[in-house]
Amino acid sequence: MWIVGLGWIVAAMAAVPAAAQEPPPVRIAVIEAMSGPFANTGEAIMRNLRFAVARVNARGGVKLADGRHRLELVPLDSKNQVDEALLLLRSVADQSIRIVMQGNSSAVAAGLIDGVNRHNQRNPGQRIVFLNYSAVDPALTNEKCSPWHFRFDASSDMRLAALTEVLKRDAAVRKAYLINQDYSFGHQVAQSARAMLRAKRPDVQIVADEFHPIGKVKDFAPYAAKIVASGADTVITGNWGNDLTLLVKAAREAGVKGSFYTFYGNALGAPAALADAGVGKVRAVAEWHYNAGEPDMDRAYDDYRKMFPRPSDDYLNARMLHMTDMLAAALEQAGAVDAAAVARRLSGMRWTAEGADLWMRPDDHQAIKPLYVFTMQKAGQGAVRRDVEGSGYGFETTLKVPAADLALPTTCKMAKLPD
Repeated sequence: MWIVGLGWIVAAMAAVPAAAQEPPPVRIAVIEAMSGPFANTGEAIMRNLRFAVARVNARGGVKLADGRHRLELVPLDSKNQVDEALLLLRSVADQSIRIVMQGNSSAVAAGLIDGVNRHNQRNPGQRIVFLNYSAVDPALTNEKCSPWHFRFDASSDMRLAALTEVLKRDAAVRKAYLINQDYSFGHQVAQSARAMLRAKRPDVQIVADEFHPIGKVKDFAPYAAKIVASGADTVITGNWGNDLTLLVKAAREAGVKGSFYTFYGNALGAPAALADAGVGKVRAVAEWHYNAGEPDMDRAYDDYRKMFPRPSDDYLNARMLHMTDMLAAALEQAGAVDAAAVARRLSGMRWTAEGADLWMRPDDHQAIKPLYVFTMQKAGQGAVRRDVEGSGYGFETTLKVPAADLALPTTCKMAKLPD
């Protein structure tokens, strides 16, 4: 287990002597939306990755056959556009970067999987491995699965499976309003939500199944008004970034009284936008949250806040740390920055550091792990020791769903990695 002392931040941020710059760093391209309507999500991702990489570098980087190497992030702005991401992937290949990370769009992730597959087939001496931290469309580890792609987040079906375990016990849920972004991920969330409600709560009436343009709606008041008019007591949404924050803000202003079952309602302004209206009513799902009571992650969170102390920067994801540490372990086991060798080590890897319980299933390269469902409360109440983004509101565990209950079947026909 990696436990880093309190002096690691100073060591990681200090200037490195020229002699220590050799061997060269292991570069990791991060293809992500750094501008446009989802710039805040890209910024949050980069803070998480900078923190994760600083931790690895503070303990000496990764030990390869020719010595120790630091990790170095190379951020590239995709503007959340598939075509732009594919152009950046070409640039990554030209720069001889062998590791790519991305996550904040399943459409972009799907494009990158195709792009990496084509590149690796045409350029066997310059292969690339793709690590996905938050693109959760199930297709990415089913019909579009690839030996070069690894998803460290739970799929949307896994997240919904956990959320609906809570929903099926919630007697207040009688009428559900589905609202999601109009692209592959949003449609998959809606489809799976309908199927899981039929299976677990057939008595619940779905009063609407609505889609809106992704990243283009500035005023969600008309949507909030429709939620009120529908008589829904529950909203189910996979919205993320500003599309979630603006939705919940409009819902509060419209007087929506029901519960919100969300994927990402625990950060990026959503709790502050809801305030008291969200207490006891907003639920989210993830592999960890600030009040989960995991001591190792509590220490990691404290270190993260030392590096990023502003309340607006308060957004740590455990999976970013797990992904980076697993990559470091795979690199050291491979002994070189070789995509095929790294992929072979990641496939089937089990990771238990810092309270993690993660298995990278070799059948489809989907991370199998427990998930928490947690509910918004005022800070200081019950187990809510930490709030979110200085809002005065935090989350407490409602249910922890074991990994075995989330190991959903896959249709992946995984291609064999080359020797």
